[in-house]
Amino acid sequence: MTAREKIAGYESRLREYTNFAVRGVKKVCKECGPRPSCSPQEKKAQDMMRKDLETCCDSVRAEPFKAAPGAFLFWVRPAVVIGFVSALAYNLGYALVGVALIALEMLAMVLEFILYKRAIDVFLPKSQAQNLVGVRKPAGEVKRRLILSGHTDSANEWKYTYLGYKHFKKPVLLVPVVALALVTLLFCLGVYIAAAAAGKGWVGFAGLESYGPALRILGYVCAGLCLLIIPAWFFEDKKRPVMGASDNLSGCFTAMAVAKLLGDLNLRLENTELVVLCAGCEEIGLRGAKAFGKAHAKEYEDAETAFIALDTMTDFEFIKVMCRDLNGTVKHDSAVCAMVKAGAKNAGHDIPYGSVFFGSSDATAATQAGFRACLLSAMDEAPADYYHTRLDTVDRLRPKTVEACLDILMETVYLFDETGLAPFEGAKVKAGE
Repeated sequence: MTAREKIAGYESRLREYTNFAVRGVKKVCKECGPRPSCSPQEKKAQDMMRKDLETCCDSVRAEPFKAAPGAFLFWVRPAVVIGFVSALAYNLGYALVGVALIALEMLAMVLEFILYKRAIDVFLPKSQAQNLVGVRKPAGEVKRRLILSGHTDSANEWKYTYLGYKHFKKPVLLVPVVALALVTLLFCLGVYIAAAAAGKGWVGFAGLESYGPALRILGYVCAGLCLLIIPAWFFEDKKRPVMGASDNLSGCFTAMAVAKLLGDLNLRLENTELVVLCAGCEEIGLRGAKAFGKAHAKEYEDAETAFIALDTMTDFEFIKVMCRDLNGTVKHDSAVCAMVKAGAKNAGHDIPYGSVFFGSSDATAATQAGFRACLLSAMDEAPADYYHTRLDTVDRLRPKTVEACLDILMETVYLFDETGLAPFEGAKVKAGE
């Protein structure tokens, strides 16, 4: 049976708990403001969420972990310095110094920003953070478990996304700034490697005389090109954390609305344990979801478990089931993706599959931990003008989208409780379909 068949007055209930979600987002924004990862404001928001979860869950707990807030984008500003220092070293005759500096910088960038690994964290100060976990038991035996997850922190502003929309009405500055910095570093790295291999540089520090005329000229070119890296210094504005109403209080409160609706109506799923995860520190590399996976992936093997991450419930026309994540490199579970798409169909929404081609979500951490997971998102992938900018305020929330996503989740919850993942095994899932 569908949620519509199970719940009396379903349409009015949807509107009621959509209002609950929107009010919750507004209240947290007003009383907590922006919530940088590991900040007191993030914890205060989680404490407020806990009060709501305690009214509808059988147990609510905080799970502490430690994270290095500065690690995820630590490599950005050093890239500017390294560009000039490596060019100076090269033009003084030390090509291998340039090779080593840029190689280390590129390795840090790839591991932290592209693959979301904890590569630099060990070298930086740690702060206390936590996940908030609410559990609602089923009426009968626990045969299945469904985890609905949003994240509680908000990002620092990405200056070029904001300036692009402010001056050009499009995100036209973000990609050029990043691309120019990366292309410059890669070009310089190639020159330095060529110079080191041309003479004695491959076994020691080669002098200028080993470069040859062409490589000497290219050294001056590299020094000039390093000017193109300077804008990257201002990529992230650490003094302006954003409000994060859409990204991602909307995901947290939509997940909570599912539990709240069931709890207030005294409804129990038959055999599915519902877990609401309000994860910390997503914006610094999915740290909260990684901690949750490490703590529970093995424990939750006792029952068929599905993990649905919810991120940015705002743009109705962009509601999608994301089947790929982490810059398109991680494939989510096809059965979970197909189940959410079927739940959406029961709710009257024919939504496509999509791919997170830039960035990642907590669904990545869940999949990598061994959970069967997917992401439900509703954001313009351009990206939207509010993505990591000061425009991510309560004014940009669209109750219509929150209601649609809540509807999709309610139908998915009842579908999973009734059938599990078995009917969706072997589903063909492809972004864009």
